[in-house]
Amino acid sequence: MSSGNYQPSSKLGQWIEHRLPIFSLLEGTFGSYATPKNLNYWWNFGSIAGIILVLQIITGVILAMHYTPDTALAFASVEHIMRDVNYGWLMRYMHANGASMFFVVVYIHMFRGLYYGSYKNPREILWMLGVVIFLLMMATAFMGYVLPWGQMSFWGATVITNLFSAIPFIGDSLVSWLWGGFAVDNPTLNRFFSLHYLLPFVIVGIVILHIWALHQHGSNNPLGIDVKDKKQDTVPFTPFYAAKDIFGLVAFFLVFAIFVYYNPDMLGHPDNYIPANPMVTPEHIVPEWYYLPFYAILRSITFDIGIPGTDITFMSAKLAGVIAMFGSIIVLFLLPWLDTSKVRSAQFRPIFKQLVYLVLLDMIILGYVGSQPAEGMLPIVGLIGTIFYFAFFLVILPWLGKNEKTLPLPESINNPVVKAKGE
Repeated sequence: MSSGNYQPSSKLGQWIEHRLPIFSLLEGTFGSYATPKNLNYWWNFGSIAGIILVLQIITGVILAMHYTPDTALAFASVEHIMRDVNYGWLMRYMHANGASMFFVVVYIHMFRGLYYGSYKNPREILWMLGVVIFLLMMATAFMGYVLPWGQMSFWGATVITNLFSAIPFIGDSLVSWLWGGFAVDNPTLNRFFSLHYLLPFVIVGIVILHIWALHQHGSNNPLGIDVKDKKQDTVPFTPFYAAKDIFGLVAFFLVFAIFVYYNPDMLGHPDNYIPANPMVTPEHIVPEWYYLPFYAILRSITFDIGIPGTDITFMSAKLAGVIAMFGSIIVLFLLPWLDTSKVRSAQFRPIFKQLVYLVLLDMIILGYVGSQPAEGMLPIVGLIGTIFYFAFFLVILPWLGKNEKTLPLPESINNPVVKAKGE
């Protein structure tokens, strides 16, 4: 990651560098780092995600200065932030919408990795660290959603934490430990606040490992082929991709500003502007939009699993749904080994390319199903979507690795045109 020949121009910089080589580390990471010359704008989303993480930590620390993690005062403290704290409304809207933007960017980043095969050898650990970051994001966002202590905060926490009670033997004890008692109450809010504050710094640590793993073998590229000639196939990150990333950041912040200033509640739920009331259950309990596909997978299994025609049951519908929901994340860890094709990029895998778009459509449909009450045909649609999701990773990908006829790969990044036979 570092550039061993780099020396700062100032004497102070040289003095620091001799004792702590921080400048050579930064220069090697963001300056002379050799980057494939054919990267497109889909590669901007990694750096955008890093900027959002920093923004979330800064706004979160400011909000924590004024927030009170007490069930009797939490809702009022949020109103205090909005009405009485200088620019408190801006900090809260940036933080709340920043969480949604974080997930948008990370979802695009992960889809790009899936499409271009960025999880394949030798980048398996890079991919798995990314999935770990995604899991930590989901946990952090869930705990943060509970903190305003509105109706959807309280009932969302009650429903989601109750899922763990389906785990045999330890489920009830685990739920009591999460709650800190026998119901979602003040100990729960204190635990969630503490963890919500801590986990972003854990994410920063995993991000550092993620970048380290990235620099070990370099970035993948749209062609999915390795760098053969460093001088012809790569360019320094700065100024070429630094300028490209800055352009992407400006475009992102324009979109982000539209949400923050003109429609800050668009991605939230109106019930969360009602103080939490354990005696009044909302008509339809839904999580935040970025959980909806996984929520649909959870609800898709509405039947106990056992021997048909008998009373023998191996697994309740609730436990099966929980396993399916967590299994939908676990398969992402296994993706580098489930996809056995030697070709990385979907540009040269015609069948895989179409199926990747079907998976994207499937996740959008599951997101819609998760946002609606489980009525009519929607549970069946959710079950079909769930079956296709798992079939893609566990059945179709291994089959494609052995049977898909791929297109010929270019000779190099510098010469991306595929030569015809006989030339």
